[in-house]
Amino acid sequence: MKKRILKPFALAGLLLGLAVLPSFAEDAAAPNAPADNSVRAINTNMSLTANSPSMRAQWQKKLTLGPGDLLNFVLFDQPELSRRDVPIGPDGRVTFLQAEDVMATGLTIDELRSKFDDALGKYYRNARTIITPSAYRSKKFFLLGSVVTKGVFPLDRPTTMIQAIAGAGGLETGLFEQNTVELADLSHSFIIRQSKRLPVDFEKLFQQGDLTQNIALEPDDYIYFASASANEIFVVGAVNGPGLMNYTPNATVMAAITARGGFADKAYQSRVLVIRGSLNKPETFVVNTKAILGAESPDFKLQPKDIVYVARRPWARAEEILDAGATAFIQAALVTWTGQKVGPIISTPIF
Repeated sequence: MKKRILKPFALAGLLLGLAVLPSFAEDAAAPNAPADNSVRAINTNMSLTANSPSMRAQWQKKLTLGPGDLLNFVLFDQPELSRRDVPIGPDGRVTFLQAEDVMATGLTIDELRSKFDDALGKYYRNARTIITPSAYRSKKFFLLGSVVTKGVFPLDRPTTMIQAIAGAGGLETGLFEQNTVELADLSHSFIIRQSKRLPVDFEKLFQQGDLTQNIALEPDDYIYFASASANEIFVVGAVNGPGLMNYTPNATVMAAITARGGFADKAYQSRVLVIRGSLNKPETFVVNTKAILGAESPDFKLQPKDIVYVARRPWARAEEILDAGATAFIQAALVTWTGQKVGPIISTPIF
């Protein structure tokens, strides 16, 4: 398998200046910040960091609390009634003095302060609660695959894609013919946000230094870097056992579908889509498996990392179901590569 050589100077340039990052502040958003948090708005600011107010997303403009966050409490003019590092419990509630089990999840500091003022006003005259955050631990992102350090990372400060990768030790690399090469398949890597794949081009970001792809991360973002060493074919959609099969030189569409249990009921066999190459700029092929089974046309030969997608109802153009095929691939890839059921990470209906 051909491997691309990682350009050391390009990666070094991308990772400069990532050591120092400021903490979150509730009121840090600029008045003229974009009204939405779309990828387009984020990408227009070519930066290595997510510190510019113009890059602040909606969740940063109204930073809410959640389980695991630590808070400092004190009553105004009564410093003896103070508590430090009070955790918000797994149920999202927090207690201070007589105000017990106050729901904090989803509230800002100001909103929570108002709740405690009301609750403690029954016990103290003119109760004024001062609440300051000690540590934000409820906001997280997921980084798995071909990175040096895998796992769940706290999103306790503005963080871009490059900063996240640098904080995880970078992409995995190895030696190939005395050259340092990347072990990540950037063309099949992806980031998921709110059940949808974002159109981030990792090849442009890490191989060409295109900083328009260096988006700011948000809570619960899921980033996966596929392995460049895996020679696999994914068979997804209306088959009895969606998943991968190991590539062999004689792999064909019908062999792949048969290996995954054959067609499911109501599978549309007249037009099977083969997706090849990068998820962002794929090459597509339409295969008539009915004609193959009827010996009217030869089987279609597959290549490593091809995606075979079988739809459940008729379609005319590949563009109509390309997104559904890519989504089905990511669903199967997540389950296979992480070894877990990922539940609602992607919930897009399959065509």
